[in-house]
Amino acid sequence: MLPTAAPSHRNAAASLVVGCVVFGLGSLIVKFVPVGAYAIAFWRLAVAGIIFWLLARFFGQRLPKNKKAVKMALISGVFLGFDLALWHESIYAVGPGISTLLNSLQIFFLSAIGFFFFGERQTPLQLLSLVIAISGVALIGSPELSHNSAAVWGFVSGITSGAMLALSMIFIRETHKIEKTPLFPMMLLVSLGGMAALVLPSLLFNSSNLYPTNWHDVGLILIYGAVMQCLAWGMIAYAVPLLPLTLTGLLLLSEPVAALLIDYFWLHKPINGLQWGGAALTLFAIYLGSLKSKHA
Repeated sequence: MLPTAAPSHRNAAASLVVGCVVFGLGSLIVKFVPVGAYAIAFWRLAVAGIIFWLLARFFGQRLPKNKKAVKMALISGVFLGFDLALWHESIYAVGPGISTLLNSLQIFFLSAIGFFFFGERQTPLQLLSLVIAISGVALIGSPELSHNSAAVWGFVSGITSGAMLALSMIFIRETHKIEKTPLFPMMLLVSLGGMAALVLPSLLFNSSNLYPTNWHDVGLILIYGAVMQCLAWGMIAYAVPLLPLTLTGLLLLSEPVAALLIDYFWLHKPINGLQWGGAALTLFAIYLGSLKSKHA
């Protein structure tokens, strides 16, 4: 039986679910705003960077003094920038639901990095979750590959985006090891690193759709940066330390579930029974992996 949140933590559980669902809704903005995958990632981080700079000044939070800590945070931003851009590419190719599910596989990349570079021990549960995840992705991909010419790129970019997200999280951890850094300066540096990394790819690959073309799209990009990057992540970051580990791992699955439902009911993407079964297997595997990761 799953542990339940204490009464004082019920707001945290609600915050986590709402934050995940709102974050998943960002895929709709990516889907419908005619700005390139790299460019919209740049603008999202630019909007968030301005907000985090203002928040850091308002609350008197300072940048880390250690230059190596600053470097680690900027590198984290580089990986986050490519995580967002490749997730966007996957959204274009296979839709918000499948792309968000593939991005959630970052939990396994974190485990692999922990094993190869930090000597973290793998458990039978870890290995089982990986096998289940591979099976689930295979079930999702087999029908998609038969009717979608962009499916291969969608799966490659989606899974790679998960690897980029895992690396971004690792470098955030390394930053804190060097010097404890408050949230707002940390996210400001991450935003700046991502923006710097995305300038050249945006100019090379999105020169024809680099900017929003009307005020409606400008507004959506502002929402994407302010609500999805700042508010939704803030709600998730607030909630995770306050909840039991098992409940946290389960509630975090609300993001890919929400994206799949949006894909099916709102965007009318055909998802057959085999793919729903694969999605359920993958979500279960991510849940098992999250338990291992949080205990590590």
